[in-house]
Amino acid sequence: MEKVQGEMEIERWERSEEISDAEKKVIQETWSRVYANCEDVGVSILIRFFVNFPSAKQYFSQFKHMDDTLEMERSLQLRKHAQRVMGAINTVVENLNDPEKVSSVLALKLTGVMLEVISEAYGNDFTPEAHGAWTKMRTLIYTHVTAAYKEAGWASYPSATL
Repeated sequence: MEKVQGEMEIERWERSEEISDAEKKVIQETWSRVYANCEDVGVSILIRFFVNFPSAKQYFSQFKHMDDTLEMERSLQLRKHAQRVMGAINTVVENLNDPEKVSSVLALKLTGVMLEVISEAYGNDFTPEAHGAWTKMRTLIYTHVTAAYKEAGWASYPSATL
């Protein structure tokens, strides 16, 4: 059975508290140990994510037919994707003191993943013309997401995004 987030949990994410300087230091120190083994940790995170939320696999053509965790663990594509995810998280953690950089990284990753999913799921329909149009849409989304984060300020960053 797939896990579902409760309304209270979602509400808590929307009302996230500002991360103190001491907490940022703890995050960065902990992360340095985690990131030293980033590939294996990233693979474990993705496998747990796909086990807990199997419907998410439908958005990843290369993973959607993998049901066996051992198969996922051995997948070179999953390992590469895990490295990209961990790299993005690393960039966010390294820049916790620079909210503008964090919002830029998150917006770029969000829109980049969106384009990957669309091109994989609708490859035949994703013509060069469609790709060009969606690239403009990506820029529009990126601009609005970063502007919203800047307007809201650091304290309003949803912790779920990180």
